[in-house]
Amino acid sequence: MSCPAKSQGRHVVQGQRGLGGAARGAVALVWFYEGWWCKVWPGRADQRAIVGDVPFLAARAVTTALVVIGLAEVVLGLWVLSGRRARAAAFVQTVLVSGFNAGGLLFSRGQIDEPGRLLTQNLAFVALVWLVAETSAKAAAR
Repeated sequence: MSCPAKSQGRHVVQGQRGLGGAARGAVALVWFYEGWWCKVWPGRADQRAIVGDVPFLAARAVTTALVVIGLAEVVLGLWVLSGRRARAAAFVQTVLVSGFNAGGLLFSRGQIDEPGRLLTQNLAFVALVWLVAETSAKAAAR
């Protein structure tokens, strides 16, 4: 005989896994887009301008810096997809998003059209990052 509460609970858990996987995929896609498309190929002019405004970075090093940052973002997206050490991944993502925002606003504020929008969107993104981390941690504990 099956217990309705247990059966219902199982469906809830399965639904959470599906949502967690979709959220994890969405976070990874942001990193893939920002890393590969915006910085590596084909690259965006606004990203180049922001990195070009970093003090003590020679103009000839901007392309290399963009490619290194972009590839690191792609690797971060793969880490997120793996679901491994989700809280550590969330911490790294939070530090990077905070650092990128601070650097952009400090060194290149004139290149950022709407700083309020940037911060609001990234706050929502970081909240999703931590939601994914907590969902992954709870799933791993089961």
